[in-house]
Amino acid sequence: MPKLLPLVEDAIKKPIWGCQMCGQCVLHSTGMVCPMTCPKTLRNGPCGGVRENGHCEVKPEMQCIWVKAYERKEKLPLPQSWRDHYNELRPPVDMRLKGTSSWLNLLTKRDQQKPAGWQAVIETPSADQGNKDVEA
Repeated sequence: MPKLLPLVEDAIKKPIWGCQMCGQCVLHSTGMVCPMTCPKTLRNGPCGGVRENGHCEVKPEMQCIWVKAYERKEKLPLPQSWRDHYNELRPPVDMRLKGTSSWLNLLTKRDQQKPAGWQAVIETPSADQGNKDVEA
């Protein structure tokens, strides 16, 4: 079953969402857009090169996947909990999971392992203290 599952998952997800089989699927939190289809494989939002028309700086003919993700998050009838995940900071991609089943990795929690020393830190401006780091 572990060898068959990635084939089945790829056959279903690739034609519909352009799945790149990273093994750590976040479609639910990105408006059903695979962030690995970004030429820079950015999983936490757009780069600084998004054009005024919302297109990619690397592939000008392509809409930025993060613009598309935001639009879909707003328009699709997704559960509110999925919409709320859009702004969450995602850990770096574990390239060892590429080509494996994200379904199986989710069930075994293999996709939730974070690199040693990694923690989400969000900078929030404070009127009296400047920027203050807050752990997410």
